[in-house]
Amino acid sequence: MKFMRLIWVNLLRNKRRTVLTALSVTVALFLFATLRSVVTALDAVSEVGSETRLITRSATGITFALPQSYFERLRAQEGVRSVSWANWFGGVYIDASNFFAQFAVDQESYLAMYPEMAIPEDQKQAFFRERTAALVGSGLMERFGWSLGQNITLQGTIFPGDWEFSIRAVYVPEDPSFGDQMFFFHYDNLYEGVNGNIMPGWYVVQLEDPAAAPTVINQIDRMFENSSNPTKTETERAFNAGFVTMWGNIGFLVRAIGTAVFFAILLVAANTMMMAGRERIGENAVLKVLGFQDGLLFRLVLVESVLITVLGGALGVFGSKLLFGPNNFVNAFIPGFEVEWSTVLLGLAMAVTLGVVSGIVPAWQAMRLPVIQALRRVA
Repeated sequence: MKFMRLIWVNLLRNKRRTVLTALSVTVALFLFATLRSVVTALDAVSEVGSETRLITRSATGITFALPQSYFERLRAQEGVRSVSWANWFGGVYIDASNFFAQFAVDQESYLAMYPEMAIPEDQKQAFFRERTAALVGSGLMERFGWSLGQNITLQGTIFPGDWEFSIRAVYVPEDPSFGDQMFFFHYDNLYEGVNGNIMPGWYVVQLEDPAAAPTVINQIDRMFENSSNPTKTETERAFNAGFVTMWGNIGFLVRAIGTAVFFAILLVAANTMMMAGRERIGENAVLKVLGFQDGLLFRLVLVESVLITVLGGALGVFGSKLLFGPNNFVNAFIPGFEVEWSTVLLGLAMAVTLGVVSGIVPAWQAMRLPVIQALRRVA
């Protein structure tokens, strides 16, 4: 564009104002990209889980355990292929800020249900053989710089004491939303460490046919409804979605924040362009005298406005993409959290929209500017 130099000179006429406006857009779209990525990651997590797997937990709450005797009764149900169980461990590695999910599982039956975890066969067998062995996600290995065969110690919170484990296997998730920052170890190890003073936290039930899920769910919960430990059974996908809803209506919150940020930055950008337009009334009149058509002046002002917001917006969304790429630290809390390219493109579209809307009025004023009145005003 042959008038690009003129546009650039106008942008740099008041460097401080231009830079501050662009940085305001940068911060706004950085926040937008980050918050929207929380929503997309949580939506993806809520979709993780097989319809052929059920989760049976205490009806009182997830923190309440279930008797070991439920295992055989669950396995005897019609339509059930296999049953396993797990417990939340809640240990600390060096410092409480190093959070990651830790589960004590019945190793062989549990892994047989989760083909989503790709594990080399030799590592899997090594994990099965050793009572203190651990299975660790590839992202967690990278995060702490661990290596296969390394011994690590977790400080128990729910189960006090120092617990030592040897990393014998590493899994890579087939689906990023499954999470690559989890830590699994033998339930028997935990059972012996607390002298048998423990029960399964929840059961995982593998179905023969996913279509039978409603029937089996009803059978299981009716079987235990009058016991001292009633159950709540649901598909694994519904179970995961339930965790997401515990965060509240994140989608509405993010949309509300995004809307507020958009209009706030719109006012900032519009104010910048209106001030620039008032300062250039005389110059625009001279440009018209020199032969610049109304449409050309309109486009020049509009391009200047869009350029400010796009430069700031690109810095914000690409900065968010760079900071929250694969294996970022937020993955420890929200599996699969990453700024997607769709979010980057949406952020850039918002930046263009900001530029167009904020520049439309001063561009229109420049186009409709009466030359004689403008020159008389300058004189």
